Amino acid sequence: MSDSTGGESLLFLTDEQLQQGIEAMFFAYRGFTADPDLILEELNRELGKSYGRAHHRAIHFIGRAPGTTVNNLLEILGITKQSLNRVLRSLMKDGLVESRVGTSDRRERHLYLTDAGKALERKLSEVQRARMRDAYRRAGPEAVRGFRQVLEAMMDTELRRKYNGLRDKGHD
Repeated sequence: MSDSTGGESLLFLTDEQLQQGIEAMFFAYRGFTADPDLILEELNRELGKSYGRAHHRAIHFIGRAPGTTVNNLLEILGITKQSLNRVLRSLMKDGLVESRVGTSDRRERHLYLTDAGKALERKLSEVQRARMRDAYRRAGPEAVRGFRQVLEAMMDTELRRKYNGLRDKGHD
């Protein structure tokens, strides 16, 4: 089995080929986050805020799973409770996220984006979807399937379970 870039075996890759893959991931991530970072920088300048990638990730996952609990968001983001509380406090203060007490367990806090939060989430996600759509189009359907398989194979078992849980809720 070989790929179209020169017959490299997919079952055995040299350290150099793996290193190239690692570097490609780093640079792809920079590109993937560049557009939302610019949007957040502009917002920070305009409003005197200090939103960063943690805010972006929180907004993204709250938007993807409205009503998610603080504990679930902690698990998904893999950050400390103190860091998440700082992020959520600023997002709630600025009217982007609201917290509601759980109906079955009043100790739980369920998180929802406000209309302003939904608008910001759409703006941030729109540029990332455009970048992904363009890359997917250029790579083709077989490469897209393979890329997704590689990403899923790289996930730790618990994170893959969470990822599949989001997909199972109709967020594919």
